[in-house]
Amino acid sequence: MEATSAPVRWLRAGPPTRAAERAGSPVSKWDIRNKIWDYMEANNLADFPRPVHHRIPNFKGSFQTGVSIKSWDGFGQAREVKVDPDKPLEGIRLSMLQARKTLLVPTPRLRTGLFNRIEPPPGATKETLRKCATSQGVRDYSVPVGLDAKVHVDLVVVGSVAVSEKGWRIGKGEGFADMEYAMMASMGAVGQKTTVITAVHDCQVVDIPEELLDDHDLTVDYILTPTRIIKTECKRPKPWGIMWHKISQETLKKIPVLKILHGREKLEGKDVLLKDEPHDTSTMGKTPRGANENFPEGSRPQAEASLAQPRREGEALSDERGHLGAPATVYVGNISSETRTSQAQFLQLFFICFSLQSPNHPGCSALHFFESLSITKTIQVEKDLQQHVKGCNWHMSSHTHHKATLIRCLVIHGP
Repeated sequence: MEATSAPVRWLRAGPPTRAAERAGSPVSKWDIRNKIWDYMEANNLADFPRPVHHRIPNFKGSFQTGVSIKSWDGFGQAREVKVDPDKPLEGIRLSMLQARKTLLVPTPRLRTGLFNRIEPPPGATKETLRKCATSQGVRDYSVPVGLDAKVHVDLVVVGSVAVSEKGWRIGKGEGFADMEYAMMASMGAVGQKTTVITAVHDCQVVDIPEELLDDHDLTVDYILTPTRIIKTECKRPKPWGIMWHKISQETLKKIPVLKILHGREKLEGKDVLLKDEPHDTSTMGKTPRGANENFPEGSRPQAEASLAQPRREGEALSDERGHLGAPATVYVGNISSETRTSQAQFLQLFFICFSLQSPNHPGCSALHFFESLSITKTIQVEKDLQQHVKGCNWHMSSHTHHKATLIRCLVIHGP
């Protein structure tokens, strides 16, 4: 099936999001959800379970829409696929099993882990495979995948309540799809190039104001509908990892796997302060140790001496104890409020949006990298910053982060 981008016209009276905007009424995600749910119920556009409110709608024709993924250009290349357990995605799960791809599904409510792998019995018939693709089959034929397992997901398929042709997505409001993707990113199982697909009824493809999107919201690259495949050309970055400052202590207690990842990232020296956790003000407003030592204002060198010391190419930066450098953090100052994340793609590494402020560096923004910066990558980052971020100075620095792991970071100071 050829990917298209023709606009969708609502049958009868669809969600009047633009009308509400023109009237000056703010539109919320819940406004859009309720309009979609009401419209689908009023026009009998969904199968069991009904009503569709507070669900990912099992729209009429969902099974055949799911099977149509076989005609998507990237179907043959996908090897390891994660598909949500929603009823309208059953056809997609079956297609993956029939093609003998590794099918991963989320562990129910993320209680005991992140993934389960569907394992059909030896010699499974078509009927058995079809059962494996159902919610009952997910329970009967899946095995847990450990957090330490090496997983590389080629394709992620999520359910949606509403989606726009630009790739903006709205779920049912619980945030599990966004959370699951963030955890996969934290584990290194997905990245910015991982393809994300959703399947919806044509009436669920609507205009979504970009201002409703937050930096933790997952976007989609392709939309399957009963009539077409839409390529969104979405350029908005996908979640870089878990945004701990948006997670409460109560949520952490309810999701064991999240608590495990929180502990791991804390040991790695990452900022894992929760949104309702008291801030450690002992280091607020202080520059990391060594950042300004012996350097008069305005005369800081571009790189600390440690950066210039000879190392073998590709050797990772290490702390005084000889450990490999932890995932790096780049603190960026002197950034215009109009600067967008897309303008920093030259770094070619995964990072958090410019909007996240660093508590230890007032007026600076933090770019958190998944991987340690080797000496060669550090030099390249400095070259890129010198070319693209004018008016800033920077140098290598070591500091203790949250009194835990000593890490290396680049600190970029405004002029």
